[in-house]
Amino acid sequence: MIILSSDKMEQKELKFNIEEIITRSPRLETVIMVEQFIKENNGEFRKTELFNNIPKKIMWGTFNVILKYLYENNKIGIDKEGFIIYIWNPELIQKFLNKKRY
Repeated sequence: MIILSSDKMEQKELKFNIEEIITRSPRLETVIMVEQFIKENNGEFRKTELFNNIPKKIMWGTFNVILKYLYENNKIGIDKEGFIIYIWNPELIQKFLNKKRY
């Protein structure tokens, strides 16, 4: 996982532990709720704090499945202190896709 920092890019491991705990497939509305909460509270919570503050209580395993999905789809990252950051930026991606290449 890439960690975002002001001085340099570093690597840090974010563990999802979905193999070791009971997991359930999340509903779409639950995934959207967690994603929206991360987006609104960008960089304010670490993983456990985020879990304890989301609006609707879900199982820890389901929460980890959602975080893994968001991470694998490049929607979240983690800074060097361990705070979850929302990094998805479709406008920036569109700029790169529309850029002329010679």
